[in-house]
Amino acid sequence: MEMLKISYDDALIPESRILETAERIIPEIEKARSLLSTGYVDNFSFINLPDDKKHLNIVKELVREKLALDPRLLVVVGIGGSNLGTIAVQEAILGRLYNLSDPGIRVLYADTTDPYLIRDIVGIMKTTLENEGNVLLNVISKSGTTTETIANFRILAGMLRKYKRRYEEYIIATSDKGSKLWSLAVREGFTTLEIPAKIVGRYSVFSSVGLFPLGILGVKIESLLEGARKMRDLCLTMDLNKNPAAVIASIQYNHYIEGKNISTLFFFSSDLESLGKWCRQLIAESLGKEFNRSGERVNVGMTPTVSIGSTDLHSIAQLYLGGPYDKLVTFISVEDSAPRLQISKDNEYSYLIPEINGRRLDEILNAILEGAKEAFRRGKRPFIDISLPDKTESSIGQFMHLKMIETVYLGRLLNVNPFDQSAVEKYKKETRRILSRESIKHT
Repeated sequence: MEMLKISYDDALIPESRILETAERIIPEIEKARSLLSTGYVDNFSFINLPDDKKHLNIVKELVREKLALDPRLLVVVGIGGSNLGTIAVQEAILGRLYNLSDPGIRVLYADTTDPYLIRDIVGIMKTTLENEGNVLLNVISKSGTTTETIANFRILAGMLRKYKRRYEEYIIATSDKGSKLWSLAVREGFTTLEIPAKIVGRYSVFSSVGLFPLGILGVKIESLLEGARKMRDLCLTMDLNKNPAAVIASIQYNHYIEGKNISTLFFFSSDLESLGKWCRQLIAESLGKEFNRSGERVNVGMTPTVSIGSTDLHSIAQLYLGGPYDKLVTFISVEDSAPRLQISKDNEYSYLIPEINGRRLDEILNAILEGAKEAFRRGKRPFIDISLPDKTESSIGQFMHLKMIETVYLGRLLNVNPFDQSAVEKYKKETRRILSRESIKHT
């Protein structure tokens, strides 16, 4: 298995300081190593998901069972950690235009209560069902009480119920065992998939949360887990020089304390944009904290942004290269740009930009990437360079596990809990208060 290539040559932090900072991560590495093969006893136990054969077999068997229903459409109902990882893997491997390529099974994501989006999903479901195509509905909520998810589920389940006599066969509920959603699913006869209790949503993509819908779409989930396993082993080594998660966390932390509080992920592949959005939640929700582990008010955190090359070189690069020195950029590219689309050497357009005559598009994109990196070097703008061998399941699994473990290590350096999200509960509480007040008004 080919591994990701990572370069820190342009990070602009001395190696001695990187390693000195990384030594502060050692207790977290030791903790992680002690959790291996111990099940799910701690939030950091997400590192055991790639080894969980029992969990994988349950998912694979359910995939086989639901594929036997011959579904034409899969609708994933979830928000945040319940669907961002699935979208990221699906688009990275199958492509952003997957639904337009006439696949056997299309996929839609109901991740907001925007009535225009849900109206369109209802319409697509209706057309599919009226043409005698089957629809799978995978509702995902760890707590089982996520307002947006349950609201959308009630509408979409109602659509299934109108067209299917045994509609419950087509609904899969993924949740904590014993949650309100789980109890409803058992009562109504829906299929249930358990999320291990200690696994937090944004670290759950390698659980049933991501594996089931990805398996339905034909993604090789075993290869995804194998890539994650290989990267995990690297990120748990005590040899800090060879531990990419510890080194990147150390670089991020050193730039943060020097005032670079914006972390920009610059993906040179359009299919990886949703991978960036998954990273954005991981970084923001894990590290943006009001209080540290000692209960002191600290208000720390990095602002994660996502850019796509070369598109955003024409929209935001002016800020990156000419604006304040408050950013650390990570360039992420793919070595294997499989489609060999070549520009003709000589035709009536060849005079426009002679340098591209006879060139392949992947050569041009690589030249643009190298040009961007050289501009960053000349401007003394720090960056990390990550190169994926390809966009296969193995490579995506490696990258995602690297970012998850790196984020936990950053939490250690910032002295915050990377697994809670107490501030998010504030908007949820206020939303329910407003809805409760409005419901009283309408009675």
